[in-house]
Amino acid sequence: MALSKIWSAFIIIAFTVAAFKMFTGDEKIFTRMVVGKSGDKYDSVFYYAIGSPVNQQLSLKYADFLKEYGYYKVDSVNKATVLLTDNLTADSVKTITAFNPALQLFTYKSVQSKLVRKVDGIIETAKNAVMEIILPLIGVLALFMGFLSIAEKAGGVRVLSKIIWPFFSKIFPDVPKGHPSFGHMMMNFSANLLNLDNAATPFGLKAMESLQELNSNKAVASNAQIMFMALHASGLTLIPVTIIGFRSSLGAANPTDIFIPCMIATFAATMAAMLIVSFKQKINVFQPVIIAWVLGISAIITLLVIFVRSLSAPDAQLFSGKLSNGLILVIFLLIVIGALYKKIDVFDAFVEGAKGGFETGVRIIPYIVGMLVAISMLRTSGTFDVLINGMKSLFTMFGTDTRFVDGLPTALIKPLSGSGARGMMIDTMRTFGPDSFAGKLACVLQGSSDTTFYVIAVYFGSIAVKNTRYAVSAMLLADLVGIITSILLAYLFFGNPA
Repeated sequence: MALSKIWSAFIIIAFTVAAFKMFTGDEKIFTRMVVGKSGDKYDSVFYYAIGSPVNQQLSLKYADFLKEYGYYKVDSVNKATVLLTDNLTADSVKTITAFNPALQLFTYKSVQSKLVRKVDGIIETAKNAVMEIILPLIGVLALFMGFLSIAEKAGGVRVLSKIIWPFFSKIFPDVPKGHPSFGHMMMNFSANLLNLDNAATPFGLKAMESLQELNSNKAVASNAQIMFMALHASGLTLIPVTIIGFRSSLGAANPTDIFIPCMIATFAATMAAMLIVSFKQKINVFQPVIIAWVLGISAIITLLVIFVRSLSAPDAQLFSGKLSNGLILVIFLLIVIGALYKKIDVFDAFVEGAKGGFETGVRIIPYIVGMLVAISMLRTSGTFDVLINGMKSLFTMFGTDTRFVDGLPTALIKPLSGSGARGMMIDTMRTFGPDSFAGKLACVLQGSSDTTFYVIAVYFGSIAVKNTRYAVSAMLLADLVGIITSILLAYLFFGNPA
């Protein structure tokens, strides 16, 4: 029910904002929302530049960033419709505008409120949800669920369940000892830790399916399902290899300098998720077993942080790739060897599991399409821009440091869209520079949580749970902890307010 209200609110808010923009002069807003395409060419705007964007703490490549929004620099003020400067009060501005009184005047920063990036409307979003997300996902689901089926028949999942049971039995008290869901959840968390999104999703869907077997009310989320979802959506990852790769490609001086803040922020979000749900479910988190496991995981993370920090950026990425991909291959090998030892018909077991992966992929199509369409309406209507500009004005009014607001778009979109948040992170680094405060903060925010609404739609949709109870509020609260922690860590690691 909560998800239904949120989904409805997204659509109503998007339409309201779009209607206001249409009445204030944006005649194409509804067209963009329905049939807009991200691949369309932008309407060109020609600008004349005075001064340098660097004087406003923006990137040297700011002109390249503006081109992506259809803003092109010209060498004559007579050819321009917009004048960009680092100082609107400069005498030179007055002189130039005398030659072209129709020029619109902006600073390099203030023009950002006018930039509109083309994104897919609801028609393209619905098509791409199936063609670019579901179809590739079906293949991945078939692969990993096929191997998972072999592991289950060979007894590997049950062995894994016994290993993790002392800890999981305390935070999942409703799940009986040795239940296969423990093994599925452990494999999901392990894949998340290694930044293996393709593997984490099939294992997570299988975990939800296993937990659903214990659920007495199939339409309502169980306590165990909510705890699992909250921990999964907190996005605990050991090495944010994708973020490091983007930073390296954009020319960051030290691409791995966000590694420790990312690690701390995502760990804080995970602990917050566990504490929030435990409080709601009246679980005592101060039990010796829980404390021991948390301290043990913290020690492992600390040692890994120390080791990775000792490596150069290329070596850190190489180590991550070897660790992640090597472990996947080792797991597949161990599953096959174990199945042969148990005299299991390996290929038939794989095919049986792969069929389940295909069926799951088809089953979640309506949920993914519905959620992505609502998110598309929020983006194309300009709702995100209104929110960001409003927050920046609010903090400016109170006289607080506003540098962190430039990195917030990533955090605000992350619960809704992983690709959208990734695009915002890249945009922030391109605008302000990968080594800027805002650029580094956006990277930490990107690594501090998962796509909450997308995850809820996919995971609960796969088992047809309609009432998610307090799952959304608990997960968003954990996201908020991750955001606040990320901002504090950015100021701690990358500079105090000026």
